[in-house]
Amino acid sequence: MQTVIVDTDIAIDYLRGAGYAKDLMLGLWDGNAAYLSILSVYELYAGMRKGEEEHTENFINACCIEPVTVEIAGKAGDIYRRYRRKGLTLTSVDCLVNATAVIKGHKIATRNKAHYPDKKILLDMDK
Repeated sequence: MQTVIVDTDIAIDYLRGAGYAKDLMLGLWDGNAAYLSILSVYELYAGMRKGEEEHTENFINACCIEPVTVEIAGKAGDIYRRYRRKGLTLTSVDCLVNATAVIKGHKIATRNKAHYPDKKILLDMDK
């Protein structure tokens, strides 16, 4: 099964009860294919509301966590510079998630498709 980095927006949708996100995550967990960047873990903790702690931690613990390595950081810098030359400014987090997916062979599950100009890296969620 294709492994997938779940972007923070999808994780939040799952945690807030969105049916499409639940279906996606259950399929990924069933195939042991659900990954989170450590940066998404940070974003989930940063945005967590009171009373969401246990549900959020269960979600995080059900996913494989991808750290940021020197190789990933270097690739992210390359991605940032390449798109900056084309007039697109991407966030550091999006560049690092993108680089993680490229280096580790994952697709990215996100609703924020504009954050990832290379559409080949995105999971087709329209199926």
